[in-house]
Amino acid sequence: MTARGFGVSRLAHPGTDLTVPYSYRQPDSMSSEPLRHRRVPGRPIVSPQKDGFMTATSDLGAARPASPDLLRSVFRKHAAGVAVITARGRSGPVGFTATSLASVSADPPMLSFAVGTGGSSWPAIAGSDHVGVHVLGEHQQELAATFARSGADRFGPATAWREGPEGVPVLDDVPAWMVCRVVTRVPAGDHRIVLAEILMGDPTGHGRPLLYHQGRFSGLRD
Repeated sequence: MTARGFGVSRLAHPGTDLTVPYSYRQPDSMSSEPLRHRRVPGRPIVSPQKDGFMTATSDLGAARPASPDLLRSVFRKHAAGVAVITARGRSGPVGFTATSLASVSADPPMLSFAVGTGGSSWPAIAGSDHVGVHVLGEHQQELAATFARSGADRFGPATAWREGPEGVPVLDDVPAWMVCRVVTRVPAGDHRIVLAEILMGDPTGHGRPLLYHQGRFSGLRD
């Protein structure tokens, strides 16, 4: 990450010191005197090194080793958009709520999402050549909850949908949807990362985006 007047930071392996170039242009408001070892409350201790780099040693405070609980706790702080992924299964349509949707490539247009291998939708996603991807609006919290709830009748009377291109289930009244061709499924722990090429879609639906944050669905704040 760069900032005006500063060089580019360089982070080594986790647990090592953070090093940044020592020779940088100081803003006019800073002293031109050589940088000395100093402690600023709430910031790392910074000291110059002989090799032309500064070493920053952080007080890590409440840091703890990696674990599933740490991952979940950190991502509760991360606000994510909400999507529903659908596919045509052997016994009918399947789908699930996803917060892992990401844009991957513009040319060709590609996206990715993660799916748990222990979920009820995985067998259909594993065997499907095509999937539907739906961006949900803030008016669709109940729909998001339905597709996230184990054992729910996800395509019951409360869910408005139709059969779309390639037989993919397409949900109604969403801000945007796409039908995609599955390119590959990459193993990632207890999930698979699905890479898919977009074939067609409609981004003209209405509604502000639905978010997932701190374990619940919510909308944007102005």
